[in-house]
Amino acid sequence: MEDVAVAHNVLSLLSSPHRDFLIRNNADQVKIESLKGKKIGLYFSASWCGPCRRFTPTLVEVYDETVSKGEFEIVFVSSDRDEDSFKGYFSKMPWLAIPFSDSETISSLKKLFEVRGIPSLVLLDEAGKLVTNSGVMLINEHGAEAYPFTSQRIHELKDQEQEARRNQTLTSILVSRSRDFVISSDGKKVLVSELEGKIVGLYFYSVVYNASADFTPKLLEVYKKLREKGEKFEVVGIPLDSDEEAYKKGLESVAWLSLPFNDKSINKLARYFELSGLPTLVIIGEDGKTLHSNVAEVVEEHGIAAYPFTPDKFAELSEIDKAKEASQTLESILVSGDQDFVIAKDGVKVPVSELVGKTILLYFSAHWCPPCRAFLPKLIDAYQKIKEKDNNALEVIFISSDRDQDSFEAFFGGMPWLALPFGDSRKAFLSRKFKVSGIPKLVAIGSSGRTVTKEARDLVDLHGADAYPFTEERIKELEAAEEEIAKGWPQKLKHESHEHELVLTRRVWSFYCAECDFDLHPKCALEKKESKHDEANDEDKSKHGWVCDGEVCTKA
Repeated sequence: MEDVAVAHNVLSLLSSPHRDFLIRNNADQVKIESLKGKKIGLYFSASWCGPCRRFTPTLVEVYDETVSKGEFEIVFVSSDRDEDSFKGYFSKMPWLAIPFSDSETISSLKKLFEVRGIPSLVLLDEAGKLVTNSGVMLINEHGAEAYPFTSQRIHELKDQEQEARRNQTLTSILVSRSRDFVISSDGKKVLVSELEGKIVGLYFYSVVYNASADFTPKLLEVYKKLREKGEKFEVVGIPLDSDEEAYKKGLESVAWLSLPFNDKSINKLARYFELSGLPTLVIIGEDGKTLHSNVAEVVEEHGIAAYPFTPDKFAELSEIDKAKEASQTLESILVSGDQDFVIAKDGVKVPVSELVGKTILLYFSAHWCPPCRAFLPKLIDAYQKIKEKDNNALEVIFISSDRDQDSFEAFFGGMPWLALPFGDSRKAFLSRKFKVSGIPKLVAIGSSGRTVTKEARDLVDLHGADAYPFTEERIKELEAAEEEIAKGWPQKLKHESHEHELVLTRRVWSFYCAECDFDLHPKCALEKKESKHDEANDEDKSKHGWVCDGEVCTKA
């Protein structure tokens, strides 16, 4: 990283032998000397970069609020691929730019400030010293309040935020310097003060995001039922959409309140509540304090029974969940109304009742997913080996996240097991029940019908068919056997495939170099070296390096 103590000469930094000026988007020239004594933001960006296009309007707002002070200027450093793209993008910017033709200066600035990704905002103080190269994060988190971008100012903002958390009220969360209201679904303003004393759900969502689209109707059902019962409950939508038309249509379809589209408080609230995914429903209690950081899953599972979202209520629901888990059967999770079957590759319906008593693997996957395609051969190999020993011991059910019927059929065609029909409504229930946030995911259901593990994918990766029946007892047996084998291995060794000493680690039983994050499989590390004569006659090794039966950690 560029040394923060270095004071850069602005003129030499931004000029070239034949240019002592910057340009505006109307082609006016501005002498670089005029920037002396100002704080400068070097904005590395490009029109082809989606995150850049989303960040630029935010930066424009901050610039408009701060430039009038006369002490701050931004300089656009373009990564566009042609001059027309540069001009079109720059036309939306009110600040200065290095001419597109000066590729040498642009390149040297990227190198000097180690710009490896865009958008990037490098902030320099009045003396030309680096304040931070994390200006994008600073602006996203604090906006114009971060000005004058000094470390002292950032500490002040963090202290203010901690104070706000300690004294949190609904007003401190939802009211901003320019707005003391939220809006109703018909566009009317509702004062935030009118919500004081109510339980309020802050609903972070995106109309175009599938998980939000699936959850919104469930939340709306709960909202309407609570309102009908006269409960003091309100929902305030926190829209994360970039399309205003989509936002308007979404707001019209619900009965609750919302922050205005593209409101400046949205990013601040997302950071304040440490938003990590959608949908998120934060519950604010009657006293204005946060009751729960996200009840979306609980609302989806229990509906109106989750109200009033207190710790006592969650403890009660937890006991209900435990009782359900203890009484779970294969049919209770795979049968829904007349959907009491899965299908074979020929489309033949297989009743769920015929699978009772077997160990079942629920395989959440999709053809478009590279890790899914990479894992599939391992799962097929384990499946076939287990079936060879006992044909009735195991069955796998493919639960597809493919985008269309053709993709589903093409992927399912290479699998030797069963599946839920494409588009089957049971998928949503199973994904929610087993908290499927990524694929591939493999859930093991024991012969009793109860869940054995939700991490069967890792077990198949590590142990293959030997992981069957995927129980805790079986895994302990395998780990004990591995511990016994490893007793004869050295704790450290040197190997010709890597320059540093390798240390035996039990993460996945490998010899590991922490400095390089390098793993070498024990089979590779401990096998006897072949003679040079043998190596010379081994065409594969002489061309490709070490090869180790599917578990090689080295590269050619």
